[in-house]
Amino acid sequence: MREQTIAMYCFLDDLLTRTRPVWARPADPRRRLSDAEVLTTALVAARYFGGNLVLGRHYMQQPWGMKLLDKSGFTRHLHRLSETLLGLFATFGQALKALHTEARYVIDSFPVAVCHNVRIGCNQLLGREAYRGRCASKRSGFYGFKVQIVATTDGIPVDFYVHAGSEADSTGLRHLAPDLPEGSVRYADAGCTDYGWEDLFAEASGNRQQTARKGNRARPHAPHETFLLQHFRKTIETTFSQLTARFPKQIHAVTAQGFVLKIALFIFVHPLEQVGL
Repeated sequence: MREQTIAMYCFLDDLLTRTRPVWARPADPRRRLSDAEVLTTALVAARYFGGNLVLGRHYMQQPWGMKLLDKSGFTRHLHRLSETLLGLFATFGQALKALHTEARYVIDSFPVAVCHNVRIGCNQLLGREAYRGRCASKRSGFYGFKVQIVATTDGIPVDFYVHAGSEADSTGLRHLAPDLPEGSVRYADAGCTDYGWEDLFAEASGNRQQTARKGNRARPHAPHETFLLQHFRKTIETTFSQLTARFPKQIHAVTAQGFVLKIALFIFVHPLEQVGL
């Protein structure tokens, strides 16, 4: 745990330094914690303490001597860095794509419920019908978000997008940047069927999207394409199992933005651990 914490801090500090624009203002010398310290604390909390930021802060203060910052001040600082966190993950994802010479990727989604179905009526975190969704694989409804994940065939997430639970997978798919190495193949399930988008994706990026077809669909796949699609899509289910195992029984957040931020932290620490950080 000690070595992993040091590695994550060094990685984030170097990444922040390299991606910082030249026109950006220097950091305020009066602040008590650097951006790297705040992000490292949040990722340590997601990796070892089920997303509990209080426990993460206590761990970083005791053996590491991190300066004390009250809970609200730390939370505000972390929320200001939410866009920075997504940008760092995108940069990290680009590096992982460059190292993945096989150039095959799998895309799928999984639900993250905010509360149990019987508590939807009294839930005040979201309060909108747009977050009522249905998980086809589990044949059940849920209230919360869907997370679209693009992962390598080794099960390493390289891109993700969080959207409302009622939105179809094909709708969320359009928000994922088709930024894959040229000549890549992206495998998707039948819920992402959209012939126009597949044609646009191929024309804009020079890559292909192989989507699972039902028996009565147009554009059926050749037998060897169906075999490859089924073979490579098995890895995404393992990835989802490993990701959701990191989630606590209930993700604590007081705002929808905070809930999504914790989801992003859980997803970020997964590839960090897989690459040995």
